[in-house]
Amino acid sequence: MSTTAEVDVLIVGAGISGIGAAHHLSTKRPGTTFAILDGRQEIGGTWSLFKYPGIRSDSDMPTFGYDFKPWTHEKSIAEAQYIVEYLQDTVDSAGIGPHIRFGHQVRRAEYATDTGTWTVTAERPDGETVEVTSRFLFLGTGYYDYEAGYTPEFAGLEDFEGQLVHPQHWPEDLDYTGKRVVVIGSGATAVTLIPSMARETAHITMLQRSPSYVLSIPSVDPVAQLLKRFVGQERAHQSTRRKNIRIQRGLYKLAQRYPKAVRKVIMADARRRLPKGYDVDTHFNPSYDPWDQRLCMVPDGDFFRSIRRGDASVVTDTIDRFVPEGIRLTSGRVLEADVVVTATGLNMLAFGRIELAVDGEDVSIPGCVVYKSMMLSNVPNFAFAFGYTNASWTLKVDLVCEHFCRLLDHMDAHGKTTFTPRLDREIRRAPLMDLSSGYVQRGIDRFPQAGAEGAWTVEMAYEADVARLREGPIEDADLVFGTASPREPATA
Repeated sequence: MSTTAEVDVLIVGAGISGIGAAHHLSTKRPGTTFAILDGRQEIGGTWSLFKYPGIRSDSDMPTFGYDFKPWTHEKSIAEAQYIVEYLQDTVDSAGIGPHIRFGHQVRRAEYATDTGTWTVTAERPDGETVEVTSRFLFLGTGYYDYEAGYTPEFAGLEDFEGQLVHPQHWPEDLDYTGKRVVVIGSGATAVTLIPSMARETAHITMLQRSPSYVLSIPSVDPVAQLLKRFVGQERAHQSTRRKNIRIQRGLYKLAQRYPKAVRKVIMADARRRLPKGYDVDTHFNPSYDPWDQRLCMVPDGDFFRSIRRGDASVVTDTIDRFVPEGIRLTSGRVLEADVVVTATGLNMLAFGRIELAVDGEDVSIPGCVVYKSMMLSNVPNFAFAFGYTNASWTLKVDLVCEHFCRLLDHMDAHGKTTFTPRLDREIRRAPLMDLSSGYVQRGIDRFPQAGAEGAWTVEMAYEADVARLREGPIEDADLVFGTASPREPATA
């Protein structure tokens, strides 16, 4: 085991959250030393991990991108390669690259109260174990398992003579040209894959157990393009971002207040884009209300266009079993397939499977309550990024990173070296995420919980988090500051 130099802040994850945290620290607190550990060999997180055809953002990029860095590409809904390029440019422009240590899979992090430091243990590809110490630990690890996606147990799978593929592990050499393809699933991945593959397959079918809401949005924002011409990139970015935030929040609030009306509007849009007489009620009318699960956004209605052309179709049924030639449905119909794609979801994972401990005692993650949506009860000098479920993920990340920098400034100004969200009383608790989606329900019990009062609530509302994280006070009755034993200053 080797031990590396100590830093002020150790960030885990070189995806959109970790890079955002590093940029905020490097620009707002240039004297703060930091390092980023990532188990993979490249930046980007989700956007460099997934390789399936057409992978793209499911939120508009002016809000999914950072507040501090304009999104300059013409497309508002962007493919993964452009998102990774945007992240790389963020890394380069802020000089973050030398701070990233790839191939460091973090396994455990232990906090010692007497020194006020974290000791983080990471494993390298060659099996060597490395320890890194830091004053603060910031996790930008996302919320799902990078190692494996979710695939249900299908009867007869061993009988299937075709190829089975999960989008999270897409084979680079997969040739689906002229083949019959069935995509199992009805979420964002499925509606992305189908229009991307449809023109090259013999036919592609989306097999869904139940429908999702599918809403068409423009791939290019004409207002944003006009603003760029007349007011410049920076001002256009801020104006477009504010506009899109209002639209996101307005749509969500409308759906919560008038679910029947919003359902009718979404259904009417689907009918307009699909062939006359198409059975929209069966295939695009979910049993749940809008935003009980995330809406599936499709740029310029490309998913609907594939159906109109006859390249793609939707089947709503349940699977009886796999057979050699494809999938036999409960109705008795057999969907013949050369390739089956299981777009059946993710496995949720809290904090990248990292074990946390304080003074030798393991932290029970599900037993913790989240403080200000970014810290854990009774865990000192620890913060994490967890974005919105009903809006762009990065809107929340930006606010969390801003508040984290403000918190460090506050501590410096008052001569403090430690902070601990202290919860010594019983409060009513709720799940961290309230979506009814299957992947959430399968894994939410492994995550920390939200509280029902004060700073312990988890807000899925941007305006509420602006008031709390950007404009609200640092000090709070439940946030305890202290001073650990003196030690040597951190070095880069």
